[in-house]
Amino acid sequence: MPTVIRSALTADAPDLAALHARARATYYPEGLPDADVDGTVLWRGAVERRDGHVLCAVREGRIVGVASFRTPEGEPADTVTLFQFHVDPDHWRAGVGTALHAACVEEWRADGIRLAGLDVHRENHRARAFYARHGWQPAEPDEGAGTHLRMRLAVTAG
Repeated sequence: MPTVIRSALTADAPDLAALHARARATYYPEGLPDADVDGTVLWRGAVERRDGHVLCAVREGRIVGVASFRTPEGEPADTVTLFQFHVDPDHWRAGVGTALHAACVEEWRADGIRLAGLDVHRENHRARAFYARHGWQPAEPDEGAGTHLRMRLAVTAG
């Protein structure tokens, strides 16, 4: 079954919020730290931002992956931060994340992005391995304090 990557629509916000919660629950076994936040409102805001982009991966008419990125205020115009990247756990290891990641990198290259960054939960070893397979490198020593590890990807012409 092919994966279609497209821009997310405002109407997708409830599905994006549900996917986000399912994916995050896999690495927050003690419960989501922001479970009382209305994810639909947050995703609607992400989709409607003019300074960012949300891509979604669709299989058989169902959203099975999402990526949200933008250049944060005050950062160089040739950088981007990947704020959210999630694949529905039922679709792990099926190529969805790879297709979604490739679409992100393709867009970044087209936009002249030189460097991408993200923060990954230190204990999310599955995600860390995924990012490493796709060329992301830790931007700080792995022994650092805190719950998240900063990673960077040099975005080069492909």
